[in-house]
Amino acid sequence: MKGRLAAFLIALLLAGCASKPEIAEKTVVDKGDYIVDTSHTARNAYPRVKVLVIHYTADDFTGSLTTLTEQNVSSHYLIPDTPPTSGGKPVIWQLVPESELAWHAGVSFWRGATRINDTSIGIELENKGFTRQGRVKQFYPFNPAQISALERLAKVIIARYQIQPQNVVAHADIAPQRKVDPGPLFPWQQLAEQGVGAWPDANRVAFYLNGRGPYQPVDKRGLLDLLSRYGYQVTPEMSSEQQKRVIQAFQMHFRPKEYSGLPDAQTESIAQALLEKYGQG
Repeated sequence: MKGRLAAFLIALLLAGCASKPEIAEKTVVDKGDYIVDTSHTARNAYPRVKVLVIHYTADDFTGSLTTLTEQNVSSHYLIPDTPPTSGGKPVIWQLVPESELAWHAGVSFWRGATRINDTSIGIELENKGFTRQGRVKQFYPFNPAQISALERLAKVIIARYQIQPQNVVAHADIAPQRKVDPGPLFPWQQLAEQGVGAWPDANRVAFYLNGRGPYQPVDKRGLLDLLSRYGYQVTPEMSSEQQKRVIQAFQMHFRPKEYSGLPDAQTESIAQALLEKYGQG
């Protein structure tokens, strides 16, 4: 009886709209207090999520979980150093629904956009980060099982939101003045080869290097202009130390064996190859 009544009401609604915009019955959705017609989808629309940000927690799993659920920071996902398995599949902790905003990026910038929290998914990896030996940072490696779980998760997120390779970034990429995670031991090239993130073509890097020594000094302003065009925040008022942090963030991502922050020919060539492949932000 209720079903027939609902059908009758919808028929009356459709009949009463004869002189108004037509409603396609197959796309009518009854929401209880109102009815929605979904037959027309705007072309000028896109998903909220455009960026995938990778972090490390600099803590063990218990501490990481406490921080991300009980303090003023949060992330959409947390992957343990050694993920447990269920039915042969790694278990990943989801802490915030993807439809909701998590506070993981903080003050940030990428490819002309600020407030990266608003447009991103954040994934935290349990990892101790680094310890200091004098002035040198000793970073901790990532467990292959953890990276495998990350790859599976990231591929699904990238496909769901059509995230571009150049928008799979490190926390250090979007906040180089404050952050270094996930650090130089994170396997960006390995993941890029599996479809997660950007990586330059070696032959194009060699082309732009053009026989120069990899560590041959280059003009810092020219290099920073390339990094700015690729997506990093570079401003005229930056100090030399701040400029160095931007270069270091880029090097940790794309030339992790040497991330001195010095402007050199190989770093410049990598930036040129990336711009050629992915365009500027």
